[in-house]
Amino acid sequence: MFGTLFFLGLSDSYLADRFTYILLIQVTIATILLPISFYFLLKNYKKVDTVMISSVAQRKIPLMIQICLLFLLIRKSSAIGLIPELYFFFMGGLISAGAAFLYLYGNVKSSLHMIGISSLTGFAIGLSMHYQVNITNSIVSLLLLNGLIASSRLEMKAHTVTELIIGIAMGFMPQVVLWYFWL
Repeated sequence: MFGTLFFLGLSDSYLADRFTYILLIQVTIATILLPISFYFLLKNYKKVDTVMISSVAQRKIPLMIQICLLFLLIRKSSAIGLIPELYFFFMGGLISAGAAFLYLYGNVKSSLHMIGISSLTGFAIGLSMHYQVNITNSIVSLLLLNGLIASSRLEMKAHTVTELIIGIAMGFMPQVVLWYFWL
């Protein structure tokens, strides 16, 4: 959702207002409302203990749901097909979620928080280059958020440094690789 809002705020918004609203509704449903609903469903069926989902085994179903929701958003969203920047941003998110899911089978937990914020940071850097605009303050703020989130995950003992680094790489690298297709 933050990536979509960032894009709409930075771009010249060549979409009609109707498509912008449809896009925001679709992204809100796929990235906020449905994941929250699935969380409560999984909690009710005792497939997850807490919102932190610290167990590697408990992360498989939520990550698979995330992969499916991102896939549906990419394939079925009418407005995303018109916006290559967002298409590749969500494609990078899908690749990141898929990598995190595959790592679970190696019993390796990655920080999903770091995947999200580093992915957004990579997307913002790409948008800055694409639109030739100076958003240094926004990028610095995102980098600061990367550090704050990483520090909080360490302080809460939710992750190790290795899990954070894996999360950063899983979030940032797909965005950078996909720059090739839309920059």
